[in-house]
Amino acid sequence: MTVTTSNSPTTHYRLTAPAIPTTPRVAREAVAAWLWAAGHHGLLDTARTLVSDVVTNVVVHTRVPHLSVEAAVTRLGVTVSVWDGDQRGVPRSRRADADDTTGRGLYLVETLSHAWGVSWTGGAEPAGKRVWFELRAAREGT
Repeated sequence: MTVTTSNSPTTHYRLTAPAIPTTPRVAREAVAAWLWAAGHHGLLDTARTLVSDVVTNVVVHTRVPHLSVEAAVTRLGVTVSVWDGDQRGVPRSRRADADDTTGRGLYLVETLSHAWGVSWTGGAEPAGKRVWFELRAAREGT
């Protein structure tokens, strides 16, 4: 895990982990700890759910050896991104049927976040994609 602090009002965190079935749990608890430390207690449950869903998508739908979870925490909230080295496919939100056992993750991200999206990476950083979402505190420090 990398923590970068500066005189700016943003603290950056990064966790690099193997893309294995236990990683969603590790990632969601890491992000929850970062938010707890920043005093954003009101964002914990939503952040845990969304991180778990996005990281699970990488574990289930890609064949990459590792992934990275990054968070930029400010006094107003957090932007979380999950990077993987697979450029195939476009992650899309969809509404699952009532009897579907999967397919709700990105719909939850879309519904519960302030904003979300997908970016493709390359150039100076390794090629891949980054699924990100933003959560805003109801009040500063919540």
